[in-house]
Amino acid sequence: MVLWAPALLALALVMLPVLGLLTRVDPAELPRLLLSPAALDALRLSVVTGLIATGLSLVLGGPLALVLARSRMRGLRVLRAFVLLPLVLPPVVGGLALLYLLGRTGPLGQLLDVVGIRLPYTTAAVVLAQTFVAMPFLVVGLEGALRTAGGRYEQVAATLGAGPWLTFRRVTVPLVLPALGSSLVLTFARALGEFGATITFAGSLQGTTRTLPLAVYTTAQSDVDAAVAMSLLLVVVALVVIVVARPRAVEGRL
Repeated sequence: MVLWAPALLALALVMLPVLGLLTRVDPAELPRLLLSPAALDALRLSVVTGLIATGLSLVLGGPLALVLARSRMRGLRVLRAFVLLPLVLPPVVGGLALLYLLGRTGPLGQLLDVVGIRLPYTTAAVVLAQTFVAMPFLVVGLEGALRTAGGRYEQVAATLGAGPWLTFRRVTVPLVLPALGSSLVLTFARALGEFGATITFAGSLQGTTRTLPLAVYTTAQSDVDAAVAMSLLLVVVALVVIVVARPRAVEGRL
């Protein structure tokens, strides 16, 4: 019973500000505000880029998690610290880092410019910014699952004659599948809510780089009610992603 008081205070700290949004906007006006071209464009762009960023995080972060969990190389702790850096850095710092690396004056940006590729202020820049801030969620969750599972089942499979690829496909992947699902959900949710790195590296161009969080910020300057409505839409989408998808991942772990 002693824990109930701080637990309820913590719950109130999380829930009440979100519920407070409902007091600011007239429910009868919500359909009109949410069906505006700006809101629909921002929602579409957020979902599409968030899904691409999640897929990119899986393709790149999955092998990275496996290396961190199974490798015995020196300096692994430093490497892991760099992987986790986007979790603690202010997102705007990540956006500046991407801009000065891939911008027209950056070392990689100059090389890309030679072949006619310009990333800043494009939809691709949105995906890169989302991947930068969201991929560590997948890596952390997957690495933890791999470490918990250990390597004994993989060793047994190897002694029975299974090759590395067969062992990975038939042993490693099924072991971490529930954790992978949970990590993908969190990765997508984080990409969906990304703001700082996106506005710094990709800007805020309607239909091109203005995702839903950026639309909330931009709209709030001129129409608070519309910004609140978009905020509620973002809350609902995030809740659907977490509440609907995450319990399935947890159930698969039981």
